[in-house]
Amino acid sequence: MSSGAAHAVLAASAARAASAPVRVSGMGFVTPIGRTVEAFDEALFAGRSAVRAQTLEIKGMDPMSLAVAACDFDSNGVRSTSRLPLDRGTAMALAAAQDAAAQAGLGADSVDPERLGIFWGSGLAGAGAFDTTTSALYGEQKRMRPTTVLTVMPNAAVAELALHFGARGSAIAYACACASSAVAIGEAMRAIRGGWIDVAIVGGHDAMLTPGVMASWHAMRVMAPPPADAPSSACRPFSGDRAGFAIGEGAAALVIESEAHAQARGVTGNGGTPFVLAGYATNCDGTHITNPDSAGQVRAMRAALRDAGIEASDIGHINAHGTATSAGDAAEAASIREVFGNATPVSATKAIHGHVLGGGGAIELIVALRALAREALPPIANLQTPDAAFDLDFVRGEARSAKGIRYALSNSFAFGGTNAVIVAGLSSDATGR
Repeated sequence: MSSGAAHAVLAASAARAASAPVRVSGMGFVTPIGRTVEAFDEALFAGRSAVRAQTLEIKGMDPMSLAVAACDFDSNGVRSTSRLPLDRGTAMALAAAQDAAAQAGLGADSVDPERLGIFWGSGLAGAGAFDTTTSALYGEQKRMRPTTVLTVMPNAAVAELALHFGARGSAIAYACACASSAVAIGEAMRAIRGGWIDVAIVGGHDAMLTPGVMASWHAMRVMAPPPADAPSSACRPFSGDRAGFAIGEGAAALVIESEAHAQARGVTGNGGTPFVLAGYATNCDGTHITNPDSAGQVRAMRAALRDAGIEASDIGHINAHGTATSAGDAAEAASIREVFGNATPVSATKAIHGHVLGGGGAIELIVALRALAREALPPIANLQTPDAAFDLDFVRGEARSAKGIRYALSNSFAFGGTNAVIVAGLSSDATGR
């Protein structure tokens, strides 16, 4: 073989590896709609919201009525390998990752620790611990704990996960606002495709239901006021009368690995369903720190489709970012319409589980995976009358059958202009195609 021919073969092989699907071999989560697949699915496909009203009272300020989605989770019961105190969000991250690893059958004897990475996202890691610490410092003049920095640092969860699982490959924290965990997952895909690691524990979390953080979001006027007679209807994505989001908390983790590594371990499928991550793209609008730009979103969605090697018509479900803000939903509706037309079904699930901010991309990717597994699309809760300006096929009222669905797309669009899009699918093991 000539040197030119050999170079062409190597280039083709590299191109295939760079776009190869990555297997999802396990998942775990802590969410306002449950910690088990059964509880998660029950609420998700029924469109049953976990959003509730909460009154926030801070000395010297008027009471604030907020729409929130909290988890039924005892963070004090989680013990860390480091033996340090854990922020509530870090405790959720550790619990979700342990569940994902258990489902994947990931043990010390099944992976080379130098080929195991941790890729994790959070918008404001350590929020609860920081709020509590500063309140004690300034309000009660209490001394700081010597472990404070280690509890609130942005990579606290990454460090705890790496210690717990003995990971010696890449261990990276991503902070890209509401796209944080989607970016973390996508960058782990690239690391696996590039041959830098074989396996990654990926995902994200946020736990911002603390006085200082909730007051900060309330001041931005992007949170929906909870109606007195029906607080669970506060968040109404793509509705003509939408008024903002309901802030949530939680964590979601996935174990992802190369197809070759999964086969060598004898992984047959995540809970019986062989999911893959087929495509990923991220970019930046580069136009405004809060106002989203449809053109940037269009570029990201089209790039993710190219990365997956599929056409827009192959997508059977779009899980929209859908924050229920005026500007956010308008920009996303326009970008989806430009890429997909109005024939692809669109869901948006933040009205069900709340907006988990940096952890939202991971939770909503699991939503897309559950849609593929169930061959059903979750409805947009509280969507009675869509905005007349949005010409899209919204899933509303009740779950919709989606027999034969093979690919779903999940959007995460963030403050700062960061966009992240992931294409999830079923491998040929499941579809026979």
